[in-house]
Amino acid sequence: MNVKKPLTTYGTRKLTRRLSRSIPWIGTVIAAAALGGAIKRKGFFGGILHTALDAIPFIGATKNIVEAGRGRDFIRDRPERTTVTITKV
Repeated sequence: MNVKKPLTTYGTRKLTRRLSRSIPWIGTVIAAAALGGAIKRKGFFGGILHTALDAIPFIGATKNIVEAGRGRDFIRDRPERTTVTITKV
């Protein structure tokens, strides 16, 4: 009796199930790692909201797909501050 094929099938199923359960956690870790950059670009509340939406497993993926289709973010970047230099003549 060949035992190798059923054991391989069993191991593949267990590994696939374990990886599919860990994928939402991986996305959350990546979103948390990008938190600092999001806060710098979008401001405190905008960056927190952007990261929170990305950290939610299926909502974050849907948000990213829609943003890629639109070509822009839902939460806009804050406008950059410009400094005005006044020179006396």
